[in-house]
Amino acid sequence: MKIFVNDKPVELISYEELDPAKSYDFIYSNLEELPSDMLWEEDILFHEPSHDLIIRLLYLLRTRKMKELDSVTLVTKDKKALKEFIKSRFSIIKAAGGIVSKKDKVLMIFRLGKWDFPKGKFDKGETPENCAKREVEEECNVKVKLGPHICNTWHTYTQNRKSILKKTYWYAMDCINDAGMKPQAEEGIEEILWLSETDAKTALINSYPSMRYLFKHYLKNHIKN
Repeated sequence: MKIFVNDKPVELISYEELDPAKSYDFIYSNLEELPSDMLWEEDILFHEPSHDLIIRLLYLLRTRKMKELDSVTLVTKDKKALKEFIKSRFSIIKAAGGIVSKKDKVLMIFRLGKWDFPKGKFDKGETPENCAKREVEEECNVKVKLGPHICNTWHTYTQNRKSILKKTYWYAMDCINDAGMKPQAEEGIEEILWLSETDAKTALINSYPSMRYLFKHYLKNHIKN
């Protein structure tokens, strides 16, 4: 599980998932709280972080920019318990969306000053698949065929002074009809474009880390050869 907190990736892993070939710049073990002289730089690994440490860590990540920090990894013997504790610190919202393809191009939207992929929150009683298809078709005014699941992304934000953790289910999709394609202005979408893989990667420079993470998974597992 990887959560993007203020655009910084926090990964939760078990010891079985710990890659011995991966190097970390700073490694901390069995800490009850964060060191006062801690350097927030590059890649940091915490072994068996306490609940107090996690609470402080999440607060600092949400309230500080930490420009030098690349990633945080939390490794534990009980990954399920760690996930449940972190999720308990937030109100959970679910959404779904998709990466739509047409021949060798993908559909991207421009919203709130950044390039993005279409997505939206669940309606009551919706499945992730139904929500993803509906939101893509509504936001872009296209018709699509639902394909395989790509991955889920998690990111945090604050709304009405509440800490929100948003889980988004992502699916690959094929375009059936884009004759009437137009941006859904009421959702803040200013532009929609079909972009090649190269142009999409360039557009994603002006996007969110979670979207670059998503597109990497899409290219790895679902790109058509």
